[in-house]
Amino acid sequence: GYNFRLSDINCALGIVQLSRIDEIKAKRRQVAKWYQEMLAGDDRLIVPTEQAGCELSWFVFVVRLAERFTHRQRDQILQTMNSKGIQVSNYFPPVHLQPFMAEQFGYKEGDFPVTESVCKSTIALPFYNNLTKDEVAFVCGTLKETLDKTGLLI
Repeated sequence: GYNFRLSDINCALGIVQLSRIDEIKAKRRQVAKWYQEMLAGDDRLIVPTEQAGCELSWFVFVVRLAERFTHRQRDQILQTMNSKGIQVSNYFPPVHLQPFMAEQFGYKEGDFPVTESVCKSTIALPFYNNLTKDEVAFVCGTLKETLDKTGLLI
């Protein structure tokens, strides 16, 4: 089995972080808001939003490409952004295709086509508490430039 117990030092760090939870969440909400504002209205992207009455923790900021983009184009966008020093990635691969799930339950590609389609279109943007508005603007500007160039291939 696995041992997922935290070490004493990790527990101590966690306790200190909990005392700052409201501050941390506020900073992350601000970063998410900047991304939302700067990417709003771009029909090439599906941007996450908060629903009324809900509060997200914003542990990641993942956009989805519009359906007209292919999986290959998404991967090209990731490669281009990374080559420009902006660390982006696809989000999680489909859970049912993880080796354990496939082996344990016999799942295979095609079993959950919507999940697989969504996973092939995601881009996790840089996201941490101390991102500045200028840094978010740089990420968004570079993403839009990359989309412009990739869009020529559609």
